[in-house]
Amino acid sequence: MNLLQSMTGPIVPIASHHLVLVTGPSGAGRSTTFHALEDLGYEVIDNLPISLVPRLLDGPPLDRPIALGLDVRNRDFSAAAAIELIDTLTRDPRVTLEVLYLDCAPSVLVSRFSQTRRRHPLTEAATAAEGVERELDLLAPIRVRADHLIDTSDLSPHDLKAEIVDWFGQGHTARLAVSVQSFSYKRGLPRGVDMVFDCRFLANPYWVPALRDLDGRDPAVAAHVESDPIFVPFFLRLQELILLLLPAQLQEGKAHLTIGFGCTGGQHRSVAVAEKLSKVLAEAGWQVSKRHRELERRGTSPAPDGISGETGVGRG
Repeated sequence: MNLLQSMTGPIVPIASHHLVLVTGPSGAGRSTTFHALEDLGYEVIDNLPISLVPRLLDGPPLDRPIALGLDVRNRDFSAAAAIELIDTLTRDPRVTLEVLYLDCAPSVLVSRFSQTRRRHPLTEAATAAEGVERELDLLAPIRVRADHLIDTSDLSPHDLKAEIVDWFGQGHTARLAVSVQSFSYKRGLPRGVDMVFDCRFLANPYWVPALRDLDGRDPAVAAHVESDPIFVPFFLRLQELILLLLPAQLQEGKAHLTIGFGCTGGQHRSVAVAEKLSKVLAEAGWQVSKRHRELERRGTSPAPDGISGETGVGRG
């Protein structure tokens, strides 16, 4: 525990845990809130039994704040137990506590359950309206203890995310994490890719014996790909398109974007283009990571830039 010696008083502990307690009725936007907090760097823990929260805080302090979900689905949930937890954490000098309550109009909650056709957690055979009413009554004592109350009745997911960033960003500037990947069409598209570009029209280094066993990170392979007369106009337009779209994707509320480049073997052309675009985006100030799926799959030795990969025979 960190300690601070007062010149006129006893040694007192310094708060070592920043904890945001997230609660509110089911359907009010807790999942969207957790996604936004994760993007801000929070450690998100949902549905932890109330009785285990003190044990969580007895552990070593994290280097980032914690967002803890608390709702009627918690195994030992009750309004009295939740209020007691809030009081205990408020008195704990190790903890800086904020309680966020996501509120929503009953009619909107019922409409959301009707649209998703999900059963309300407090209902068996009862209607969603009855479950919403019971839950709001149960949470009323917790609502009045909230430090932050956000009414999500008229908020879209993007609007709610913007509210979370305003309240809990701590000077955080929203950023878009860009992943640039190469792959082989023979093994299918990577999961979760947002944009895909086919590089199979470019000059193929596989047909040059001296380049066949190298990969697109090698300067000689990159030079061969770039020697194709269509490469320069292609890459200029690609670069302009991506740099145009990234700010729009960020404004739309995306936190992660994956751009895929494919070729026959995933070794030469797609790797070379992915490497070149990654460098351009990084120089433009974007947060960029790279992945070469087929090189990782074959790889046994680290690549010069830290990406593992092994050169091997394949139609790049």
